[in-house]
Amino acid sequence: MRLPRPALIVTAAVTAAASLLVAPSGALADPVPRPGGPGPVREGSGPSGGGAARAPEDATARALSAPVTALAPDDADTVRGYPREQVLPPEPENPADRSVKLGLTPYHGIAPELNALQRLGDRVSVEVAGRSAGGHRLYLVTVTAPESARQARAQERMRELIENAPAVAAKDPAVKRDYKVPVFFNNNIHGNEWEGTDASLKLIGKLATAGDRATADLLAHHRVYFNVTANPDGRIAGTRANANGFDLNRDFVTASQPETRAMRQIAIDKQPALMVDLHGYVNGTLIEPTTPPHGENYEYDLFLKNTYANALGMEAAVNGLGYTPEKDGVEPAQIPFRDQEEGWDDWPPIFTPQYMPFHGTVAAHTVEFPMAVNNEEYDELPVAELRRRSAINVAIAGAAMRASLDHARTHRATLLADQIEVFRRSVTGAAQVPVSPGTVPGVPGIGPEDVYTTDFPRAYVIPADGGRGTVAQRSAPAAARLVDHLLANDVRVRRATAGFRLGGKAYAKGSYVVDLRQPKRGMANVMLADGRDISGKVSVMYDISGWSLGRLWGATVETVRTGRLDVPDRAVHAAAKVGYVAPRGTLRLRLDDAREVAALNSLLADGVAVRRAADGSAVVPASARGRAAALAKTYDVAFDATKETGGAPLRRVRVAAAVTPGELFALREMNFDVVPVSTAVLNAGFDWSRADVLFASSGLDPARLDAAARAALDAFLERAGLVGRGATGAAVNAAAGLLAVDAVEGNPDANGVVRVVNSPGGPAAGAPGHSFVYAPVWFTGLGAGVRVEQSYASGNPLVSGHWRALEDGGGGPAQAAGQASVVSGPHAVLFGTEPLFRDHPKGEFPQVARALLTVSQGTGN
Repeated sequence: MRLPRPALIVTAAVTAAASLLVAPSGALADPVPRPGGPGPVREGSGPSGGGAARAPEDATARALSAPVTALAPDDADTVRGYPREQVLPPEPENPADRSVKLGLTPYHGIAPELNALQRLGDRVSVEVAGRSAGGHRLYLVTVTAPESARQARAQERMRELIENAPAVAAKDPAVKRDYKVPVFFNNNIHGNEWEGTDASLKLIGKLATAGDRATADLLAHHRVYFNVTANPDGRIAGTRANANGFDLNRDFVTASQPETRAMRQIAIDKQPALMVDLHGYVNGTLIEPTTPPHGENYEYDLFLKNTYANALGMEAAVNGLGYTPEKDGVEPAQIPFRDQEEGWDDWPPIFTPQYMPFHGTVAAHTVEFPMAVNNEEYDELPVAELRRRSAINVAIAGAAMRASLDHARTHRATLLADQIEVFRRSVTGAAQVPVSPGTVPGVPGIGPEDVYTTDFPRAYVIPADGGRGTVAQRSAPAAARLVDHLLANDVRVRRATAGFRLGGKAYAKGSYVVDLRQPKRGMANVMLADGRDISGKVSVMYDISGWSLGRLWGATVETVRTGRLDVPDRAVHAAAKVGYVAPRGTLRLRLDDAREVAALNSLLADGVAVRRAADGSAVVPASARGRAAALAKTYDVAFDATKETGGAPLRRVRVAAAVTPGELFALREMNFDVVPVSTAVLNAGFDWSRADVLFASSGLDPARLDAAARAALDAFLERAGLVGRGATGAAVNAAAGLLAVDAVEGNPDANGVVRVVNSPGGPAAGAPGHSFVYAPVWFTGLGAGVRVEQSYASGNPLVSGHWRALEDGGGGPAQAAGQASVVSGPHAVLFGTEPLFRDHPKGEFPQVARALLTVSQGTGN
């Protein structure tokens, strides 16, 4: 059945959206173009300061006074209408797909099913949103009433209006009447939590064919998006992680994985007001909102009101299925905000529902189905029991999604108004509204433990290195990477066209300014701010508690608190290139950034005779200028001229790595030649001639090595060396007797951003003054020949995160303060910090690289 779509009436405010995108100055001008969406009409220039503060009012006045203008003809429109149907080619059949045992849809069965769903009518569209780390297609399904290209363009303009001119959107009758408020369901982000995919396929089928009035109303006023499987690699293999070993629901700040980047783009392009992320397994069904602490950078009053209201509807729908503990083993649903005290927080923006609010989502949920079918249950339970459990989970996931659609349909006006309000507060610099019983009516038990807000600065500056008298930039490649990452997350960035002063500091031409009076101010601040030490707020956290890109990505970032920005600048869509090669003479490559390390390793792999300079940089012969030029372009790094002749020659390092997936990924990013090892690999007989150094942090237990493997490892470490991290690295060092140190393990639940003091001349020389810890370690009882390369700062070294002492009073930041965090000797370097954690603390990567180079070249202290 085809549903009629009422013609959209385009008002002056909607058509004025295009004029807002060409504002002559200010934060609303020149938005970064989105793939698949409308880009800016032109690039603006001019001061961002006073103009930025006035832009929303000026833009509103222009929009409200603009004449009605017809939309461009459909054939001139770059936005496609709906449906957007395509025939998906089949995937090779894979009988080993772990979904099959559960009676669920294997990955190779999804494309045929989506093809069949598209043939049911004109409501279902399928697009390929990207590919997984393992090369599998990511399918985005849209279900909505048909739209012509003209109508789709009007929807896009209204979406842009909501984000860029929320005051206009709030008053526009066409937005209130005709905007199709987006709803997003994300499925199977953990590969061995399967059932959301199957529930979504069933729901898509029902929406495609239902003839009832409620469905017609839903699809006339909403677009419903389904990321069918966010992690096809894990779905096939039955693993939580993707093919690179990453937990995708921990990757949203870093976005190291292609699946995460695809979800990020969906958030930016579709701007959902409501989203549900379907997981397993917690019995009874767990439905967000969460326990404290709550994310301080989004508008939590709006988030809590909408998320709790939808949670009640999902709870009723799930419990209404009639499953019982006695008959089915299914406990009643639970809402952590109401039912738990702590331990399931929404503090870090690494999870999908904690990332989406920065793009305008005002109701976001993790939903955990109850019946475990993965891990040991998958291996040990009978197939019939597994399939019984999976069927229950599919039913519960379906009930949660249908309840969310009912909520979206009946509360469309509230969801839309509150999304507009999120952006209004952001572009005007309005203060956040602390949650209280008065601000969030109907939500029980709100107390001071739920109140988290932040003091947004006026702006951040990422300075260019302009020489004497201006704020210096530690690393131009790191600054460029940070700017590009902000832009990829839809944060608006501007670049100074002349030198300027802010907050009593002088900045050079070319410095980047991130004005926080912009639609995605929460995103900008959650990435660049230090964060907060929340150790005293709660006793336990669910995952990491600190993550600052401003402190950990290697670039100098300055915070500006002044109320006016008088900066001659222009919007940018990409960071300026910093790649450079001096036209003559010997070349110098700094090693302060991971990209520089990658360029060095490429030179070494090509056999270029590179030598190490006294300051730790690499000296490259003039004969390699052509190769340097290619690498400067590839990695965006600079090869400066130098008169340094260099000291010891550097050679390609082959790393045997017993490490976490994030560390392995980071090592390969830096172009190290890496072969993974483990206790099992060594016991099977590893050929140590394949390696120059061992990097040990995970999966290697010297006590579990057999005699032959232990002897081979000891012999290797005696002639080569060790870079160790954490308790595992310390244990390998102790077993081999390399460095005479005592490793002290801190609270294993501790994590966050810490202040450190770096020593000159070693692996940490020139490193940032901050690092990251996760289950921190420090070193005492230093024997002969042991050098301290880095120490935890005095006082309380924790800047942001959660780090408490243990019950016996030990293991806390007070005990770590002033102690060695990185030590070295002739054949080893040991880290008590986490410089490669989940591929995140980019500015710390060179510490590990320098350690590997130092130990493998036999030039240790």
